[in-house]
Amino acid sequence: MNIKVDFDKGAGLVPVIVQEAETNEVLMQAYANKEALEKTLSEGYAYYYSRSRKSLWKKGETSGHLQKIVKVMIDCDEDCLLYIVHQTGAACHTGNKSCFFRELSE
Repeated sequence: MNIKVDFDKGAGLVPVIVQEAETNEVLMQAYANKEALEKTLSEGYAYYYSRSRKSLWKKGETSGHLQKIVKVMIDCDEDCLLYIVHQTGAACHTGNKSCFFRELSE
């Protein structure tokens, strides 16, 4: 099967949903460009593209909260990725395990 990620729809970026392999908990959402995805696949750790800094970053490089890739899935439109990971420490920069720790109120 020849699968190609469609980076064109998102101006060179695709959203990445990150899920903990052991618990299936959704940890975070970020973006990847082609280079970030290539490094993720070749090195086995999650890389993303920072829209604010306009640069590549390895998750946990400074904090030690690394994301070891278990597998990378792609959606049916080939424009969104799902990283299944083993998370070391917190995924969220706030120190929470997941970035999804707040519920919207009405």
